[in-house]
Amino acid sequence: MEATPTAGCPAHTVPVETVVIDEAAQAFSERIPADPEAKTGILLVNHGSRSPAWRRLLLDVHSDVSEELLAIPGVGAVRTAFMEYTEPSIATQLRAFDEAGYESVIVIPLLLTISDHSFDDIPAICGRSDDPGKIAELEAEKIEIYPARADLDFAPLIDFSGLVQGNVARRVRAITGRRPEDGSDQRYGLVLVGYGSAEFNDDWNRFFSQIRNSVGPELGIANTAHAWCGHLVSYSREPTIEAIESLLEVVDRVIVIPVFVAYDPMFQDKIMGRAAERCSSPERVLYRPDSILPEPEVGRWVVEIAGKMAGSQTARPAS
Repeated sequence: MEATPTAGCPAHTVPVETVVIDEAAQAFSERIPADPEAKTGILLVNHGSRSPAWRRLLLDVHSDVSEELLAIPGVGAVRTAFMEYTEPSIATQLRAFDEAGYESVIVIPLLLTISDHSFDDIPAICGRSDDPGKIAELEAEKIEIYPARADLDFAPLIDFSGLVQGNVARRVRAITGRRPEDGSDQRYGLVLVGYGSAEFNDDWNRFFSQIRNSVGPELGIANTAHAWCGHLVSYSREPTIEAIESLLEVVDRVIVIPVFVAYDPMFQDKIMGRAAERCSSPERVLYRPDSILPEPEVGRWVVEIAGKMAGSQTARPAS
C-alpha cells in the first residue's frame, strides 16, 4: 500500500489521547448575554462512537459553527448529541432544552444518507414514534427515549446538500497530486467504501452510484466501484479487497476513499487499511485513513440549513 502525503490534505489519523476532554462542555454553546426571546435550540446529532478521535471530529463541527448558529435570530443555544455509545445523548440534550424552557428545537443529523438511524432511531429516541418494535429495540440497547416537550423540526441529511461529491473529489486529488486542469488520467481507478445498510440497501447503492457518476468524469476516472464494510457484511474486509482486485485488473493504480463522516480506527485502519495491505498488489493501492471531516462545507451546510429552518419557524402563524 502506497501512502501519498500531499500538501493541503490532512492525514486525519488522530494520535492517542493524552488529555482528558470534557466532551459534555464542548457539546454545549449558548447565547451570552442570554436573550429571553430566543426560544429555539439547535441540536446537532451524530451516530456516536467509542473512538475519542471520531467524537472529537464531530465536536470540532460544533465548535466551528456554534457562533454563527447563535447569531441566527431566535436561537439561544446549540447542543451536540451522540446517538449511542456515549454521553451527551440525544435524551440528555433534549431534556436540557426542555428544562431551560426552549419552545422548539431544530434537529440536524450529521449522517451521510438515509438509514434506520435517520428514518427510525432518531425520531423514536426523541419520542416521535409509536413503533413498539423500535421502542423495544432501543430499550434493549439501553438507549434512553425522551419525549421532548419542545416542538421538533428535523433537517434533511448531508447528502441532500451535494457536498459529499465535492469532498470525495478533493480528497482524491490530494492523494494523486493532480489538479483539475491536468485532465484525465486513465491509470487510476477509484473504490469508495461505506458502512452500508440492510434496510435501505437500494438507497445506499443509489447514493454511492451518484457519487461515482459525479466524481468519475470530474476526475477523469473511468473505472470506479464501491463496497460496504459495516454490519451488512459482518464487518468483513473481503468486500473491499474484492472491489480493489476488480479494478487492479484494468488500471495501474487504485485509490481507496473512505466515505465516512469521521475517522474511526475500527473502519479506516482495521478494515479498509488492512484490505489495502492484503490485496494482491498493495504497492499499487493509494489509501489514506481519512474521512469527510474535517470539511468546511459541512459547517457551512449546517449554518445554511439551520438559518432556513429557523426562518420558516419565525414565518409560521402563531397557534
